[in-house]
Amino acid sequence: MRRISTVVIGAGQAGLAMSHCLSQRGIAHVVLERGEVANSWRRERWDSLRLLTPNWQSRLPGFAYAGPDPDGFMSMPEIVGYLGDYAAASAAPVEPFTTVRSVTAEGGGYRVSTDRGEWSCRNLVIATGACAVANVPALAAGLPGDILQLTPFGYRGPGQLPPGGVLVVGASATGVQLADEIRAAGHEVTLAAGEHIRMPRHYRGRDIQWWMERAGIHGTTIDEVDDIDRARRVPSLQLVGSSARQFLDLNALQGDGIEIVGRLAGIRDGRVLFSGALANHCALSDLKMNRLLAALDDWALQEGLDGLDPAERFDPTACPSAPRLACDLSRGRYRTVIWATGFRPDYAWLHLPVFDARGRLAHRGGHVLPGLYVLGLPFMRRRNSALIDGVGADAEVLADHITRTRGRMAA
Repeated sequence: MRRISTVVIGAGQAGLAMSHCLSQRGIAHVVLERGEVANSWRRERWDSLRLLTPNWQSRLPGFAYAGPDPDGFMSMPEIVGYLGDYAAASAAPVEPFTTVRSVTAEGGGYRVSTDRGEWSCRNLVIATGACAVANVPALAAGLPGDILQLTPFGYRGPGQLPPGGVLVVGASATGVQLADEIRAAGHEVTLAAGEHIRMPRHYRGRDIQWWMERAGIHGTTIDEVDDIDRARRVPSLQLVGSSARQFLDLNALQGDGIEIVGRLAGIRDGRVLFSGALANHCALSDLKMNRLLAALDDWALQEGLDGLDPAERFDPTACPSAPRLACDLSRGRYRTVIWATGFRPDYAWLHLPVFDARGRLAHRGGHVLPGLYVLGLPFMRRRNSALIDGVGADAEVLADHITRTRGRMAA
């Protein structure tokens, strides 16, 4: 049994940011990682993926992007390199290839059991992220066995797909990117779209992330929203990590020959069924986008900003007049289904009474129990809490709290 003041679980951006902040405060700690540093970026992303935030926004405590392309978007190897450099610069005490098997309460702290031994700590920070497990609906079990089913964790590129049509389920950032890539490779593609948020990559000559930061939207706190649960479930924006295209929305996909249908509603008698609410989802998405753009225009006017392109509004989403409502799976239209239906954390190893009635980890601004913290979840303290650029501020707050209330404990 090894004893230490603080254990951090996870060596992605959240865990490394936490480690840096703890080191700056002289708090003895260890970072446990089931693989290598940045393991999720390294092992669980498709090959062509790029960050949806521009390089200038890659800022962690004591470490910021300093390369030649601040307005570009990091590829997966570049993200892995960036986080590896951060770990080295911070001298983060990472224990790689260490899988946590269970966490239990012990005395005034916690016992962390791993496949490489046990740790006892007074403070524990869970920094495993919000995207550990792909959400796959139960109805997936109704698909015929000869249809290949993939999640974004298993998808690497179009070359691994069998010939034939592909059904992509989900129209947030992941779904639209995969549909676009697979269609460009020559597959017939259908995209099943439920709730989604349309957004331009750049607006009035500036990246949308510039607007979100400068106008204070990213800095919105949990106390400034009426329904924090709803805010945490907002779909990711329909964006792609490239400034070459202003939109990767349903209009762009339809222009590329992708069929758009409603939300996947069920599988019955060998038929896949789609919701008839596609037009409503599209109209709501356009409404949300236009409200945000109007708010940004108002802010720019109030601030007296110069050098911006004129304000603009965009054509509404072109919803099919009679979208497909069903497809007979026996006819072989779809040979692959990709479930781009979101992600969730994995806390199967956390054996503590810290979950709500829906099985979600209950916390307030990252505080779970005395000495138990979580970091890197959507809208944890601010709207950008799950972004590389936002996790550092949350880590600073939690590290300060550990310093004040838990004291220090020699390893």
